[in-house]
Amino acid sequence: MTKIYDINVTQIDGHVKNLKDYEDKYMVIVNTASKCGLVGQLEGLEELYKEFKDKNVVVLGFPSNQFLNQEPLDSEGIQSFCQMNYNVTFPLFEKIKVNGKNAHPLYKYLIANTDNKKIKWNFTKFIVTPHEEKIISFAPKISPEKVKEELNILIDDKIES
Repeated sequence: MTKIYDINVTQIDGHVKNLKDYEDKYMVIVNTASKCGLVGQLEGLEELYKEFKDKNVVVLGFPSNQFLNQEPLDSEGIQSFCQMNYNVTFPLFEKIKVNGKNAHPLYKYLIANTDNKKIKWNFTKFIVTPHEEKIISFAPKISPEKVKEELNILIDDKIES
């Protein structure tokens, strides 16, 4: 696999989607967990999505139960929790592993193409720029507002060039 766009992901409703569909967009990829102390970031991620979706940005949420079993819900429960508590409208995907030999190919790719040796916790965030010119990672405690600041810089730079 040479590009992130060769990877298939399964949406929370079970439909398979190819990341090639997002090749012209800024992807903000985040591993989520409903019982994590950082779950409030879903609100900021939804704000980011609403504010930037007309600027070619998509937020993609990948639930994971690898950190202290903080995502015990099934797909239906995750979707319901995110919508009822945080009004999440950005795309959510099936629960995956983000570390280890059984990690999803997307996360293996993100780890291999950034300075991360592994995903340290829930709500690790990545920006993948259109056509994968850059992949930028953000630690779990970095707020969605900081990710927004970086997106503004990236989008402004793209407009100027």
